[in-house]
Amino acid sequence: MKIKLIQPEMSLRPVDTEFKRLMAPSLALLVLAALTPEKYSVYIEDENVKSIDFNDNPDIVGITVNVDTSVRAFEIAKIYKAQNIPVILGGIYPSVNPDKALEYCDSVCIGEAEEQWPRMIEDVINGRLNPKYYSARPLDLAESPVPRWELLNKSDYLYTSVVCASRGCPFKCDFCYNSCDYVHNKFQNKPVENVIKEIDALNNKHVMFIDDNFIGNINWTKDFVKKITPLGLKWNCAVSANIVNNLDLLDDMRESGCQSLFIGFETLNNEAIRSVNKHQNKIELYEKLINEIHFRSMMVNASIVFGFDYDDKCVFDNTVDWLVKNKVETMTAHLLTPYPGTKLYARLEEEGRIIDFDLSKYNTSHVVFEPKNMTKQELYDGYINAYSRFYSIKNIFKRLPDNDDQKISYLLFNFGYRKYGRLTSKIARLLKMSSFGNFATKYSYKINKK
Repeated sequence: MKIKLIQPEMSLRPVDTEFKRLMAPSLALLVLAALTPEKYSVYIEDENVKSIDFNDNPDIVGITVNVDTSVRAFEIAKIYKAQNIPVILGGIYPSVNPDKALEYCDSVCIGEAEEQWPRMIEDVINGRLNPKYYSARPLDLAESPVPRWELLNKSDYLYTSVVCASRGCPFKCDFCYNSCDYVHNKFQNKPVENVIKEIDALNNKHVMFIDDNFIGNINWTKDFVKKITPLGLKWNCAVSANIVNNLDLLDDMRESGCQSLFIGFETLNNEAIRSVNKHQNKIELYEKLINEIHFRSMMVNASIVFGFDYDDKCVFDNTVDWLVKNKVETMTAHLLTPYPGTKLYARLEEEGRIIDFDLSKYNTSHVVFEPKNMTKQELYDGYINAYSRFYSIKNIFKRLPDNDDQKISYLLFNFGYRKYGRLTSKIARLLKMSSFGNFATKYSYKINKK
């Protein structure tokens, strides 16, 4: 039996280049492959790397689906269904919108796949595949296997040393999928020894942790960081802004090789923070947090969201000026996006403010709802101009880190990935991605979380 796993091509934002598509493979599909019984043949096709082969005649097709890839995923599913090949969809979007997904596939995996995937395969074989599969119990992440990295051609990607040490987030911000109610949606960590085993399997000293919130359980993180200190790693992760309350953890993270932190600051407006229930953020402590991180010779990638109901046309310049003043090394900006299934979506839908239902545009770079204090065009133009100002040559040099050891990686990202990313991505295409990646990750830090 042949089982084919597919990653649909992701959509690019105006500020993105091909680096975005080739940054890293789907960890979810590598875990699915590891969950597949050894007696079956399993292979992965990533449409971000090459076109999908629709003539290979697999026995089962599994597709991982995010919101912005859902339109393409449904197209792919329809092609295989027309060949009478069973199609299973999984991932965040089908988990919170299973009935919509079922319009295009035979079955939906809702929530974690560890318990369900082997059962779904056997049910296909025995002709009893159900439309929906839920976990019968909360998953113990100790049961999650080491991803099957050997199935990939690592030279296709810029970065392949990625690890997920947890799932979920203890916070339920209204615009995030963690605010959704689906089966067993809760925060949990893998056992420390399991994560170290995954790191060992990478055979690489540069590791990117892709957890939603690496400090979702502070005690776990403290224990983990101390245990990886002897490994001599250089690593990066995403944390919530309340890490400012745990400066001892920042000390340990730096000692263990942490290079940078991706942090969802989102906005400088207290009313906006409260409107989406992001209570872990204390704006009055933002500058203290940045200073403490810089003091420990780590860099900051600030996640910023534009389009809250409390934003007006001043928000763009005010935010960029603040980021430049605080010498924040990188910014990942987003337009507020009401993902279907979230509390934000429910509120805006009730208010009649959802104006675009094309899911391919739900990638945080399109205005899909009616803003309150500016026009759609003003919101979009402000977002684009914020990127242009932040990554202007003048502001890149204004934000240059004081620490000499950080300057090469800083300049590599700001010029090579953002400012002139289209040119450098073409060069990387001509070279082997792995060769380019080895050079980049020598000076790497958390480049892009979202």
